[in-house]
Amino acid sequence: MTSRFVLVVGAGQAGLAAGYHLKRAGLPFEIVDAGKRIGDSWRSRYASLTLFTPRAFSALPGMDMPGDLDGYPSRDEFADYLEAYAERFDIRVTLNAKVTSLGQSHQGFEAALENGRRIPASHVIIATGGFQTPIIPPLAHDFETGVLHLTAVSYRGPDQIPPGNVLVVGDGASGRDIAMELAGLRTVWLATGKPRKLFPERILGRSMWWWLGFLGLMKVSATSVIGRMMRRADPFPDRNRNLQSLRRAGVRVVPRLVQANERTATFSDDGKAEVAAVIWTAGYRDETAWIEIPGALDPQGRFLHGSGVSPVAGLYFVGRPWQRNRASALVMGAGDDAAVIVDALKARSRNIELDPTSSAERTE
Repeated sequence: MTSRFVLVVGAGQAGLAAGYHLKRAGLPFEIVDAGKRIGDSWRSRYASLTLFTPRAFSALPGMDMPGDLDGYPSRDEFADYLEAYAERFDIRVTLNAKVTSLGQSHQGFEAALENGRRIPASHVIIATGGFQTPIIPPLAHDFETGVLHLTAVSYRGPDQIPPGNVLVVGDGASGRDIAMELAGLRTVWLATGKPRKLFPERILGRSMWWWLGFLGLMKVSATSVIGRMMRRADPFPDRNRNLQSLRRAGVRVVPRLVQANERTATFSDDGKAEVAAVIWTAGYRDETAWIEIPGALDPQGRFLHGSGVSPVAGLYFVGRPWQRNRASALVMGAGDDAAVIVDALKARSRNIELDPTSSAERTE
C-alpha cells in the first residue's frame, strides 16, 4: 500500500465525518477501529444511555437521524445510525484493528496494530474522541476489596449492583443518569463536585440547542471571552436531572467525597455512608501512551493542537472537546470540524494522490 494516504484512527462520529469529507475531496484513506462493529464504542456503554442532544441536532453531514426530531436517540439507536451512515456513503472501515502505537517514519507515519499489521501513512487524523479512560482517584484504593468498583464505561445496568448502598461519585450527565436509574432500587448517594449549571430543554417551544445555535453560542471559539465562560460553566440540559428532581426520586445528594475507609465513604461536610458499590463518574482523561511522536504531546501527556492541527506536520484531530467551539465534542460539530481539517490537510501538503478508490476494504 502506498504511504501517500490518510489514516483515520477511530470510526465513531468524528472518524466517519472525516471519512465523509475525505471521500468528497477524492483523497485516499483508511479508517481503523478497535470494535467488531461500527458503533461499538456506543453499544458498550450503559443500556439506558441517551444522547443529550435531540435527533435534530445529532446527525452527521448528509444524513438526518430518523424518528422524532425532538426526541433523544438511545445508545443503540445512535450506534445503528453510525453503521447505516457508513453503509450509505460507502465509508469503508477496517474493524478489529486496534492501534497500539503511532510513530514517525521516513514515509511520514507508521501505525502498529494489535494484530501485527503495520500501516504507513503520509497523514493521520486522530478521531478517538475526548472520553476515553475514566478517571478513578487514588482514594478508591482505600475502600476494602469487597466494595464493587464500576465506572460510567463499565456500568451496564442495575443488575450489576450488589445488595446494599451504592455511591455515585461525580454529578455530570452520566452520574446523574445512573443515580436516577438506580433510585428506588438501591439507596443511592450522589457525591457532587463543582457547582453545575443546567439549562432547560426548551424555551418558547424550541429546543435550547436551537437557541444556542441561533444566538451563535455553539460557534464561539474556546479562547473568546464567551467561550471561556462557557467552558467554565460547562452546562448541559436538565432532562429532569436537576438536584431537586434527583432528591425527589430518593437520591441522597451529598458534597464531595474526601475519604474512604473500608466500606465507609466520608464527604466534605463530615457526613458518612456505608457502601457496597461505587460508580466513578468524575470525568475522563485521554489515553495517549500509544502516541510515540516527539512534539505531539505536552509535558502532562495531553494532545497538543490548535483547532485540530498538531504542531507535528501531517497530524490532525477531529472530535476533541472545544477543538474549535462548543459543538466540537458533540455530534452536531463533527461534520464542520472534519471539513475544516480536511481543507487544512489539503492546504498543508500536496503529496496525496487523488484516488477515491484506494480506501481500504472493510475487514469484518
